[in-house]
This record gives sequence, C-alpha cells and structure tokens, in this order.
Amino acid sequence: MTRCAFIIDRSLPPGLIANTAAALSLTLGKLRPDLVGDDLQDADGIGHRGLTTIVMPILVSDADGLRELHHRAAEQGPGGLGVIGMTDIAQRAKTYDDYRSRLAATPQAALRYLGLCLYGPAALVRSLTGSLPLLK
Repeated sequence: MTRCAFIIDRSLPPGLIANTAAALSLTLGKLRPDLVGDDLQDADGIGHRGLTTIVMPILVSDADGLRELHHRAAEQGPGGLGVIGMTDIAQRAKTYDDYRSRLAATPQAALRYLGLCLYGPAALVRSLTGSLPLLK
C-alpha cells in the first residue's frame, strides 16, 4: 500500500506553507499519476476532476528536522521510497532557469528545506514520519 506524507517547516507563514504543499503536490502528481482518481460526476451530471485516492497528511517539523529527515530518507536508496524536496532556493527563484542555476551552485549541506514529500511503502513512510505532529 502506498502512503504519502508532506512535512512542512512549522516556522513558515501560512501562505508559504500552502505554496510549499501545492508545489510538492504538483510534482507528486507528475511522478505518480496513478494516485489521482478518475473524473467523476455529481447527481446533476456536472463533472468533477479526479482527486487523490490516498490520504495525504500534512505534518510539521523545523528546519533541522527537515534536513535530517531528507538525509534519512535518502539513505533508504531506491527501495521504493520517493522523496521530493522544496528548498528556499526554489521558493525565491523568479524563473525555473534561475532555480536551476542557483541549485547547481549550492552544495547539499547549504540547502534549507521548506518542505518534503515522502511517498512509497506505507510502513517505510510511517517509520520516518510517525512521530511528527499534524499541521494545525
């Protein structure tokens, strides 16, 4: 069973929390279109686009916790765990080319993660995120 969790830096203002979750969701949808259900219709025959077929909790951590979680998730290797990261470089970039060049010039240790999306086997995602609180 596939599980997904979004982990966002709790110190971000509400607008950046929403932006980070939205950006991570778009990338997840591109990588895993199978997680989006079929289009549906309501009782009046009005169409509604398919939504996610899995629960996607939004959890919180701090900047150090996100860095550590990214490191721990990356150590899992290609065993089915997917990791998507949103950094401060991505958030500040005005264009994708700007993001590309800034990211290429920044070592991993200098990245500040605003949020992560972990997806893959439920037990693995839970083992990495089970102790984190929900966004409230």
